[in-house]
Amino acid sequence: MSQQKKPTKAERRRSAQEKIAAQRAAEAKRKRNIRIASIGGAVVVVAGLAVLGVSLAGNSGGSAASSGGSTKITSLPTGGKPGAQSFDVSSQLLATAQNEATGQTIDGRVGSNNMEQTAYHIHAHLQIYVNGQQRLVPYGVGIVPPYQIQNNGSSYFVGGGSKFYYLHTHDETGVLHIESPNEQKYTLGDFFGVWGQQLSSSQVGPAKGTVTAYVNGKKISGNPSDITLTSHENIQLNVGKVMPFKNFDWSGSGE
Repeated sequence: MSQQKKPTKAERRRSAQEKIAAQRAAEAKRKRNIRIASIGGAVVVVAGLAVLGVSLAGNSGGSAASSGGSTKITSLPTGGKPGAQSFDVSSQLLATAQNEATGQTIDGRVGSNNMEQTAYHIHAHLQIYVNGQQRLVPYGVGIVPPYQIQNNGSSYFVGGGSKFYYLHTHDETGVLHIESPNEQKYTLGDFFGVWGQQLSSSQVGPAKGTVTAYVNGKKISGNPSDITLTSHENIQLNVGKVMPFKNFDWSGSGE
């Protein structure tokens, strides 16, 4: 009996990028469904983003306030086409990478180099929900521009930059790459430090509210920044509304 051929890394990466494209297409369809006409012409109005409670302010300096564990989205990045210096600006992001570290060591242990380090090489997955809406981790966190971006039509993959942190992302799949010159304990808080975003039991990036964390399907207590990153670990953070844990399929990730 012949064995089924194992997908190549390129095929697995293409599959992951196709998932991103499908997700963006679904978001575009949702936005089209909420267009309304105004006097003098058609105006696109994004509705349904405001709910009571927690406040999600974008990187434009908007303020965030917490009340009752729900979410109010006050500002989000706007869309755009990335270039060599461009950060991910998808409207589906939790936050852009514009505040990310630029070469300095983070938390005394997360350094950077002009090449990826592979002596210690594992991957974890992070997905984030804010009041029930999934928010993506941007491509290029922990990769210092200028970017070398591969365009797959409707999704992007950062293949290079001027520096690589030991913790970084290449795309929007939520896969965190832990690539270090030596085996080291790294935490989710370290990754958020590289990202330039806050993480605590009451805040995830710009979103404030009660944070419920799951690791491999198990609810955990305490500060989510203390979660140790391990191989093929599945982490889910919920701000406000608690969503059922969703497992990540590593078989199609290429990692």
